Amino acid sequence: MRIRAFIYALFAALSMPVAAHALCDVTYKVQPGDTLFTIAQTHYNDREKWTLIYYSNQGALNGVEAIAPELDVYIPCPAEDVTPDPTPLKQVTAEMTLLTGSNYAPFVDKSWPGEGMVTELVNAALEASPSPVPYAVAWEDDWSQHLSPLLKEKTYDMGFPWVKPDCTSDPTNERCVNFHFSDPLMDLPIMLFRREDSAFKYETDADIPGKTLCRPAGYFTHDLDRADRRWISDGVITLMQPDTPEACFEALMAGDVDAVTLNVFLGATKIVTMGLRGQVVPIDQPLSREKLHVIISKTHWRGTTHLYRLNAGLAALHKSGQYNDIVSKHLEIFWDQLK
Repeated sequence: MRIRAFIYALFAALSMPVAAHALCDVTYKVQPGDTLFTIAQTHYNDREKWTLIYYSNQGALNGVEAIAPELDVYIPCPAEDVTPDPTPLKQVTAEMTLLTGSNYAPFVDKSWPGEGMVTELVNAALEASPSPVPYAVAWEDDWSQHLSPLLKEKTYDMGFPWVKPDCTSDPTNERCVNFHFSDPLMDLPIMLFRREDSAFKYETDADIPGKTLCRPAGYFTHDLDRADRRWISDGVITLMQPDTPEACFEALMAGDVDAVTLNVFLGATKIVTMGLRGQVVPIDQPLSREKLHVIISKTHWRGTTHLYRLNAGLAALHKSGQYNDIVSKHLEIFWDQLK
């Protein structure tokens, strides 16, 4: 089996022109030493497109664990049609209004095709709901206003996209106290970015003690201090929290931190815009896997009904394959824009 897989991978790597898409719409059996990055290099001739494989195999990848040998993973073809799906139920004003904001590409941004990957997922889920109603999407770019007062006081019905804290470990968290969460819209890999010339590795949590990590102030830290880690509370790591992601990468290049920890999309964007391609690289293993949700106030009188519509629509998208189509086309746009 391993010889056959090796020959298959070699054929895929050597038989395709550099500019062409490699062999896709196939199932690949993971071999010892494989990562999503190396598999993407083999199939797409582009290791940065590992997220195409990640999002097509979320159920099989088992959280943040490294992919295991003998696991079958589906290799999707990169999307070619990036036209936003139609939204006949979306109106300027409607009985259900959702709140979001720009400057969070590729998830939500008015200048992004379809106004962002998550926006298009939410639109499609509401269109696919078994009990659809007209809906509107409102934009407020000051995110600090979203939770309170706009959603808490029900100026708008629901908001997206929001990370759900660990409400079991931290039930007093504002979001846990005041809001209900939808089923996950999508996973968000949180990565470690190191200098290319650094020996720092992350394969298991045992590699972390004594390290200095950087994540900007105001970003969540619950994944660094959850019940099975307590890296901050117990002083396992030193956490630097400057004002911006750029400041984190500057500290990394100065040798002041071992790694920067951000979501994969923000990290990749900053590496390119700061001219650090080839100098800073992501570590293959995600540090954590957060989830993005739609939220609604616990005091909203139609909260259960609205979440039912959205969750039922999301389930329909997964069942039909439309979910993967939407995610795939936005990932293709994102990685191509960074070239």
